[in-house]
Amino acid sequence: MIRLEKEASGLWIAVLDRPDKANALTAEMLERLAEIAVEAQAARALVLTGTGKVFSAGMDLEAAASGLATSDVWERLSGALAALPGLTVCALNGTLAGGAMGMALACDLRIAVPGAKVFYPVMKLGFLPQPSDPARLRALVGPSRAKAILMAGRRVPVEEAQVWGLIDAVVEGDVVEAARALAADTLGATPAHAAAIKRMI
Repeated sequence: MIRLEKEASGLWIAVLDRPDKANALTAEMLERLAEIAVEAQAARALVLTGTGKVFSAGMDLEAAASGLATSDVWERLSGALAALPGLTVCALNGTLAGGAMGMALACDLRIAVPGAKVFYPVMKLGFLPQPSDPARLRALVGPSRAKAILMAGRRVPVEEAQVWGLIDAVVEGDVVEAARALAADTLGATPAHAAAIKRMI
């Protein structure tokens, strides 16, 4: 359900591949993503994307009954992504919902296809967001808009989310190709050079 493609350039592409369930995340999928995020220290750039019309519907509701909502795997995943020295791009092939927001917020860049939405309905569902998510969200969009998403349950079209600063680009055509183009300079540099610039930022 998670597919990993490694290109000779040093670009790794991790694909959520459960389109029949809107790429809803199970414990197994999250553990594999967390493993990839650690392994990707060896990558020059990492792209996260999905198959089908939805990037991810968030947590699998059947898995939620087993306590997945409070598992530390969510934070391990986002923490490992944020710690990567290379460029990370979340290439949203469709709507981003729920707990899947954490991995997107932990990436350096977020791009999306037109017509997608982003939302994080923790207030409605009675869960707390992942511990690091509110601060990352606030850093991108400011406190009022973070509250609009987390407390008011706003479903934000990616076109509006781009104005807010949550989405960096809305891309016509192949979103993975767009992510590859964004990573080109990083892929062409030495890993040490890319890591040094990222530390400075």
